Amino acid sequence: MAIAPILSWEGLGLIQGSGWLFQDLDLFIGPRDRLALIGRNGAGKTTLLRLIANQVEADRGKRSVQPGTRIVMLEQDPFFVGPETLLDFALAGPDAPPRHEVEAIAGQLGIDLSRRADTASGGERRRAALCRALASEPDLLLLDEPTNHLDLAAIDWLESWLGRYTGAFVVISHDRTFLTRLTKATLWLDRGSLRRKEVGFGGYEAWEEQVYSEEARATEKLDARLKIEAHWLARGVTARRKRNQGRLEKLHEMRAQRAAMLSPAGAAKLKLVSDDVKTKSVIVADHVTKRFGAKGQERTVIRDFSLRIQRGDRIGLVGPNGSGKTTLLRLLTGELAPDEGEVTLAKTLHGVKIDQQRSLLSPDKRLRDIVAEGGDWVDVRGVRKHVQGYLKDFLFDPGLVDAKVGTLSGGERSRLLLAREFARKSNLLVLDEPTNDLDLETLDLLQEVIADYDGTVLIVSHDRDFLDRTVTVTLGLDGSGKVDVVAGGYADWEAKRTRRPAPGTPRARPAEAPAPPPPPPPPRKGKLSYKDQRDYDLLPARIEELEAAIARDESALADPDLYARDPKRFAALSDAVAQARAEKEAAEERWLELAEMVEG
Repeated sequence: MAIAPILSWEGLGLIQGSGWLFQDLDLFIGPRDRLALIGRNGAGKTTLLRLIANQVEADRGKRSVQPGTRIVMLEQDPFFVGPETLLDFALAGPDAPPRHEVEAIAGQLGIDLSRRADTASGGERRRAALCRALASEPDLLLLDEPTNHLDLAAIDWLESWLGRYTGAFVVISHDRTFLTRLTKATLWLDRGSLRRKEVGFGGYEAWEEQVYSEEARATEKLDARLKIEAHWLARGVTARRKRNQGRLEKLHEMRAQRAAMLSPAGAAKLKLVSDDVKTKSVIVADHVTKRFGAKGQERTVIRDFSLRIQRGDRIGLVGPNGSGKTTLLRLLTGELAPDEGEVTLAKTLHGVKIDQQRSLLSPDKRLRDIVAEGGDWVDVRGVRKHVQGYLKDFLFDPGLVDAKVGTLSGGERSRLLLAREFARKSNLLVLDEPTNDLDLETLDLLQEVIADYDGTVLIVSHDRDFLDRTVTVTLGLDGSGKVDVVAGGYADWEAKRTRRPAPGTPRARPAEAPAPPPPPPPPRKGKLSYKDQRDYDLLPARIEELEAAIARDESALADPDLYARDPKRFAALSDAVAQARAEKEAAEERWLELAEMVEG
């Protein structure tokens, strides 16, 4: 017998602006569903949660809810105007949860609810909202980016709580690890339609690529220009993920090289400090210690820390809130002087810091005002690009170039901020919680941009999967002042913590290292058909030809008087660049598929 849903909606429709945001959506949620709600920034995920919570009135459709069902929503940005303290917020209103339940959860989350609400940090406000939501004993829990502003310990606790929870939940999150561990089914909101599949987030990407591939086959007979305009996103997602597989292989090679440079115990000292290594070093920390507090009551935040950061390193900083991540970041960038030891920065170092300050984006400005100072062209680290093409690189529809920032979702504003900052010329990139509010496709894009960045990157993040995909070295802080230096990502640091013996445990004598295994035989080429082999051999040269043609035409378009002098030539060149880019992307995707066949 089928289990009756606790909530269903038939023919859901909602008008936003001048058109339909949703039209004729069907939705059902069972009593024990664990649903991931996936979709691009701006697709309407938060709006759909608010419709489910009955905070927004639909324009069409029939909503049915089992009598007595308690629906509770955790807002992405909780409204804190009015309550004096965080506890007042958690207990406000007629539907407030029991005080003892709120305080019990607060104790487990490590939040002082007596803090004034108007001076509390984003992380403290999010924890207070979590206390209220979880203590309300919901039958259906709606979670909008629940891990934003939470540290790793709080995320682990929330995962454990949701694992024991007996009701249903729908969650929007950019945290792949969180979604993979908890969800059992997926709702995919895409271009106004809602799909459901009984697979957790772990199977979502394969499902998504299958859907996009079916769409691509169905549109093969469409006009080439229509393909460019209507399907650039689908093609870009698939190609990007395939390219990122190659980047991950390169990342593993870089981690292996970095591991060879670190001592076996994890101390940040080079085995071989050659002249070449010295000249590549951009930041050198030598026995650095930093304390805070009054004399006699100092707290050592960083203790005897040494590290040599080289050009091209991707350094991740992880640890609970208050463990010293921001302090270490400021020490490494020269913003803060150490109490002991020395930090030396290369004279040529020029950094850009991206800290997700969306408040700096005026809502009345247009997108072109933010990235191109109101013009048609933007200098991207010394290379001139048309503003529409550059915004397209960051997954914006080119037609939005004159849209106001105030019309964008929170995630789209974060993406716009990334586009603006990545255009600036630099050789040091500092990212402070860059993944907050970003959708999964933008995270793929951010991973790609970081991999292709030719400078050094410092990343503070609680997003475990993102760190595993991007960093070569992880600096792990536990609040004691000690900094673990591990070649690899978050998973490597976590594995080291798990292996570490308890204090006072006698250390076993190291076993004699086994002889290294013989090198693997060189991979044999897979057998390709004549056409496949011909494409495999010829496509690299064709890609180079297309790149040269794009560069030539973009150079001609850079003439500021061309449009006024010869608008037909301007239009022809613009069309030629768009078609060449589409052909280049298709050629790259085809060659990558053939390369996978050969390597397999």
